[in-house]
Amino acid sequence: MALTFPVIASDGVVTVKSDYSVRETVARIKKDVAKKGITFFGVIDQADLGHKAGNKVLPSRLVMFGNPALGTTFITANPEAGLDWPVRVLVYQTADGKVFAAYSDFDWIAKRHGITSRKAQFEMASEVIQSITSAVKKP
Repeated sequence: MALTFPVIASDGVVTVKSDYSVRETVARIKKDVAKKGITFFGVIDQADLGHKAGNKVLPSRLVMFGNPALGTTFITANPEAGLDWPVRVLVYQTADGKVFAAYSDFDWIAKRHGITSRKAQFEMASEVIQSITSAVKKP
């Protein structure tokens, strides 16, 4: 699956510019996750938590989901890989009003945990997250 939307990759983080608000970006990700039959674990509203703690935080939500059959294969290769599962996509707004969806690159995760025995599974996970984050781009 080849996707052609612009992404920025840096230090293991892949960032996709969204064409929607933070709220709509999260909704579109949740909808695509559900459509794919992936388990949805929840959303943490980091801005709300920050505001309650007295900090000014721009809109920021952490969306968590995953396929236990796939994700736990990484944990069986190295239990510390559980630090990176479930999958998390950070949806945030910058000071200039732009919205992004960011996630950990699966090749980087494999290297981080020294997992060399799950290449096909990491490739599948990469394809799935690219497909999910493509939902934040207008057709």
